[in-house]
Amino acid sequence: MAWEVTRTVRVRLDVPDDRKSDLHATNSKFQYCANRTADWAWRYPDEDCVTSKSEAEAAIYDELRHETDGLHANLVQKAIKRATDDISNCVDRLAEGENTSKPHYDTFSIVYDKRAATYYRDKVSIATVNGRVECEYDLPENPEGTPHGQYLLNEDYSFSTSTIHYDGESDKFYLHAAMERELDVASPEKAEDSSVLGVDCNVDDHIAVTSTGRFVGNADYLNHQRREFEKRRASLQQTGTRSAHLTYHRIGDRFGRWSEDYLHRCSKQLVAEAKRHGCTHIAFEDLEQIRERIIDGKKFQQWGFRALQEQVAYKAEEHGIVVETVEPSYTSQQCSKCGCTLDENRDGQHFACLDCSYSVNADYNAAKNVARKLAVKLQRGQKSPAGGAFCQYALKSGIMTVNATDVASDQYVSAERESTDKPTPLGVGS
Repeated sequence: MAWEVTRTVRVRLDVPDDRKSDLHATNSKFQYCANRTADWAWRYPDEDCVTSKSEAEAAIYDELRHETDGLHANLVQKAIKRATDDISNCVDRLAEGENTSKPHYDTFSIVYDKRAATYYRDKVSIATVNGRVECEYDLPENPEGTPHGQYLLNEDYSFSTSTIHYDGESDKFYLHAAMERELDVASPEKAEDSSVLGVDCNVDDHIAVTSTGRFVGNADYLNHQRREFEKRRASLQQTGTRSAHLTYHRIGDRFGRWSEDYLHRCSKQLVAEAKRHGCTHIAFEDLEQIRERIIDGKKFQQWGFRALQEQVAYKAEEHGIVVETVEPSYTSQQCSKCGCTLDENRDGQHFACLDCSYSVNADYNAAKNVARKLAVKLQRGQKSPAGGAFCQYALKSGIMTVNATDVASDQYVSAERESTDKPTPLGVGS
């Protein structure tokens, strides 16, 4: 089965000085089209919003082409699609009871596909309101081991729809090049010979714990950095000067980049752990069903969990590893050894089964339960349960072959003595 993998590479563009104004003018018209589309499509709360690109194009495309004389037809279409896609996301949030508002576009971001841009390995030719402009890439002297060498210059990857951004502080333009590749890997989705790595995410202590006993990241450290950022942001808001306003946005961008990079490193460790144990699947708890665990003041953790899962899925895809979620009930109270489920089994970070006396770190126990839940789900989805295929979940002490009846009937494929102590953490920034 062919898997399509997409990787985005950020590369600086060498734009001729006399053509920079053409890019800015193109962006202004692109954002104008997106805002006009949003104005037309946003009907909340009186009517249903329009989320169909084809419906929006039929209604306002000709007007936008006339109003933005000189803007490439494909860019008009891409601006319409950006607005309708964003409104579709807003409609989903409204359906879930969340507050949202009509999208508004005022930053530099232009979407280019192969009809409005011609991509090469060393340069790109892009359409503007004043004809095409050719921009060379500013590449590192030695691209080996960099995203430029791995994807942009790699003939195994081809260019897909990409975006151009502008950094006002440095007066530089950047291409966010989307590089695509098809991988021919065996699909494990039918649970034939599947092996699962379970991951338990945490608001406090470590960010993630795996069913193989790896403790990844430091949630307390991440939360501390966020609190320090919030304190400084509140101070700048009280100051109220233009300089404070600019600093407010600058440190916000800096914290956003730092936290995303932190979670990026955590996600790399999780995927590496899955590869090390030969896992075909990585299991997380369903985010939509664990909101009750997170108090209103900890919305940041919800973002962190979602971002971590998305980054793991993104990285796992290249290795043919499937990321799925499971229903989270009782993963913290159930004994992963005998199946006894009691609230009293867990006391903070310590788990001690009142039935079989199994004692272990509580998050490690929960991660094993998460792994087993997906293994059972995969086993039930087999085309032929009697056909010899197996469903396993990876542990620190070996591998367990799942039995759908109860936890105690699961069988070790291989096992070593399991320590009940907290495993050595793989701390990122801890």
